[in-house]
Amino acid sequence: MNLAVVGLMVGMALGFAGYFGGFAAFLLVAVLGVVGFVIGRLLEGDIEPGELGDLLRGRDRRR
Repeated sequence: MNLAVVGLMVGMALGFAGYFGGFAAFLLVAVLGVVGFVIGRLLEGDIEPGELGDLLRGRDRRR
């Protein structure tokens, strides 16, 4: 299991632990899962910290 998947699972577990029930909990778990996934990708070295802004804006620096 790579670090991105571990980060995803940790983010989802924190979401369940922090807030349980309803649609708001679903959104919280989804957001924390994405945050955990991105942190895992950063730790693996697949994403550079400077690329995060471009990724959020939908720009591709690799061209």
